[in-house]
Amino acid sequence: MTVFNHRFNPTVLREYDIRGIVGDTLKPEDAFAIGRCFGSVIVRNGGSKVAVGYDGRLSSPDMEPQLVAGLRACGLEVLRVGLVATPMLYYAAYALEADGAAMVTGSHNPPDYNGFKMMIGKKPFFGAQIQEIGRMAAEGDVVPVSTEGSDRQVDIAEDYVARVLRDYDGGDRKLRVVWDPGNGSGCDVTKLLAAKLPGEHFVINGTVDGTFPNHHPDPTVPKNLEQLIEEVATQKADLGIAFDGDADRIGVVDDQGHILFGDQLMVVLSRDVLKSKPGGTIIADVKASQVLFDEIAKAGGEPLMWKTGHSLIKAKMAETGSPLAGEMSGHIFFADKWYGFDDAPYSALRLLGIVARMDGPLSAVRAALPQVINTPELRFDCSEDRKFAVVREVKERLAAEGATVQDVDGVRVLTDDGWWLLRASNTQAVLVARCEASSEAGLERLKAQLSKQLQASGLAAPDFSGENAGH
Repeated sequence: MTVFNHRFNPTVLREYDIRGIVGDTLKPEDAFAIGRCFGSVIVRNGGSKVAVGYDGRLSSPDMEPQLVAGLRACGLEVLRVGLVATPMLYYAAYALEADGAAMVTGSHNPPDYNGFKMMIGKKPFFGAQIQEIGRMAAEGDVVPVSTEGSDRQVDIAEDYVARVLRDYDGGDRKLRVVWDPGNGSGCDVTKLLAAKLPGEHFVINGTVDGTFPNHHPDPTVPKNLEQLIEEVATQKADLGIAFDGDADRIGVVDDQGHILFGDQLMVVLSRDVLKSKPGGTIIADVKASQVLFDEIAKAGGEPLMWKTGHSLIKAKMAETGSPLAGEMSGHIFFADKWYGFDDAPYSALRLLGIVARMDGPLSAVRAALPQVINTPELRFDCSEDRKFAVVREVKERLAAEGATVQDVDGVRVLTDDGWWLLRASNTQAVLVARCEASSEAGLERLKAQLSKQLQASGLAAPDFSGENAGH
């Protein structure tokens, strides 16, 4: 019997997924090892069938066969759904009754990155489970197999699109919509949806290209939405929709070319969901505006602030029975009529239904929201061995001062001016900060409080030079 053991570069085993630089920290042999170890977990869990997909990155066609080979070496049947958006793979796990799923994707990272997102049963595979993959590989702790498994191609696209369209509730109103899948793996499904929805639809950057020639596929960065904003104006569209590289995150632009940030989009979606789910728990991450939590309560919902991270949010949704959750990063999770995973095409369809039923334009809803002033997300370097310690030190000083602190994920400090946040990233050697106030003077006071706490822990104040985002 062949002896198996493998060591991963320690930087690739992250909190929510596995991710690295192709040819440097991540290689095809890593893909085989992931398949061999993840497959062993599936088998030991009583499973026999795994769905596999891959994104449009140049390295993905090399990684996917190695992943499949590793899974087959565990005796598993592998359902290969091909080049798809990540939510299509999640859907395949349900529709094909798979015991697990693995997606080869670098998400919104630069073109030279790639990685893997996994689920076991219908749940995310993350945290300690990912670290366990590293231990299993190093120790050769995998299932012995006498008979190799099998694989077959399965086309999930038409089935997925039909299921998504089933929940469109906008009637026959013909919206004008611009779509930008960003040359990512959501291109083909975007075109399929656009062809079947009522109205006029314009798709830009709709060809899969792993070099991302037009802009980086991260819709949370305003610069990456400039082309979409321009096209919305040219087409006099009702709204514009953008996806990230694997279409599990969404960006939205209204009819006036203004960006709806993740928390503003969640206000629109929450109000609609709560009409049929009164009293429902709506979850958002700690980086979201206080406006969102207030608006959820006003709409009759139960707002719940939770930790940042798509896997953590999904787990909390399942625990609380939440019908809807969202993050500032554009991960939107519908359990109302859908399956509770982050799905940008599905979220787009639900938004289109809402806009089609509105009396006025989407821009009017955005403009009517309470106006606050906030910094963008501030990220600054802090070593792995210091980042959590700094947050702990800040929390202890704030407690001694009698400050009002929410500590579900780092520290979110509430004052008469608004709030400021400091948390440690789970995936990088950085601290993340954000401030929000109702006035410019208040924002300056919050920045000063944050800077003072960081300096007390021996760190320089973050660079606040980026434009404040008013929303």
